[in-house]
Amino acid sequence: MSVFERYLDRTAKKFDEYLLTFFEDGSHPDMKRYLYGPLRRFSDNAGKRHRPLICLLACEAVGGDPKRAWPAAAAIEHFHTAALIHDDIEDSSLMRRDVPCMHVTEGEGLAINAGDLALSLVCGTVVHDQGLDDATKLRVLDELVAMTTRTIEGQALDIGWARDGRFDLTIDDYLVMANHKTAFYSGGVPLAVGAIIGGGTEEQVEALRSFGMAAGLAFQIQDDVLNLVGEKESTKKDFRSDITEGKRTLVAIHALQNSAQPERERLVELLSAHTTDPDELAEAVAIMERAGSIEYAKQYARRIVEEAKAGLKAALPASPARTLLLSMADFFVKRAA
Repeated sequence: MSVFERYLDRTAKKFDEYLLTFFEDGSHPDMKRYLYGPLRRFSDNAGKRHRPLICLLACEAVGGDPKRAWPAAAAIEHFHTAALIHDDIEDSSLMRRDVPCMHVTEGEGLAINAGDLALSLVCGTVVHDQGLDDATKLRVLDELVAMTTRTIEGQALDIGWARDGRFDLTIDDYLVMANHKTAFYSGGVPLAVGAIIGGGTEEQVEALRSFGMAAGLAFQIQDDVLNLVGEKESTKKDFRSDITEGKRTLVAIHALQNSAQPERERLVELLSAHTTDPDELAEAVAIMERAGSIEYAKQYARRIVEEAKAGLKAALPASPARTLLLSMADFFVKRAA
C-alpha cells in the first residue's frame, strides 16, 4: 500500500462523518424518505474520497491549515456525488460501488432531484463557510463554478459522440473531453482551491492546478484501461461497459486509428451494437490489444504523471504534504490492471 493510500485510509473516515452533517431531515417527514435519506446513503457508500482529501493536502503543502479547507473540500465531494448520480442515469448504469444505482432503487425522478440537491450544496457550502473571508470565498466560488461548467462540457462531448455514432475523432478530441469531464474536478480544481485557501502564491496555485490536471487525466485514462482489462473490475457487472456504451476512450480511438480496415470496421460495429455478450466484448478488447492501444494508453498516463511530478517538485518545497501528492500521482496510474 502506498503512502497516499495510507493517508486516505486514516483520513477518510473522519471526513465521511463531516460530510454526513450536510444531510438534514427537512421540514416534513417525507423529505427524509424521498430526498435526504437516499442522498445520505449514497454519500455514505464512499469511494476513496481522494478529491476532497487532496484539497486538504494542497492547503497544507503551501503552508496553510488544512482544517480551513474542509468546507470547500466537502463542496467538491458534493459535486462528485451529484455527477455520479446524474451520470448513472445518463449511462443507464445499474450498479454503483457494488450496490444498485439510486435511479434503480428510487426511480429516475427522485434520483435527479437528489443530484440537484447535491449540486446546490456545492456553492452553498462555501457561502456559509464562516472560516473564510469574503474575497477568498468569491475566488473559491469562481473555481467551483468553472469546474462545474467544464465538467458538464466534457460530459456533453462524451454523450453526444456516442449518440451520434461519431468515429471520426482524434486523440486530441479525446484529451479535450477527458480533461473537461474528469481532470478539472478530480485533480486541477481541488488542488487549486486548497492552495488558494492555504494562502499559496499564484505560482504555487497554478503549479498545483497543472499537476492536478495531469494526474486527473491519468486517472481517467487508467479507469478506461481498467474497465477493459482490470482483474478486480472483471468481477463486476459493469466490466467492459465502456464497450457496451460505445465510449470514445483513448484506447478505442487509438485502436480505430491504428487497426487495419477489416478490424477497424469490426470494432466500429462492436462499439455501435451496445453488446453485453462476453465473447463480443472480449473480441473488441482483442482488437484493441493487437493495435497496441491498451499499452499506448498505459504509457501515455505514466508519461504525463512523470512530467507533472517534476513540475510539482520544482514549484513546492519538500514537505510531507508534497510527498503525499507525488504518491497520489503514482497511485493513479499504478492501480492494479
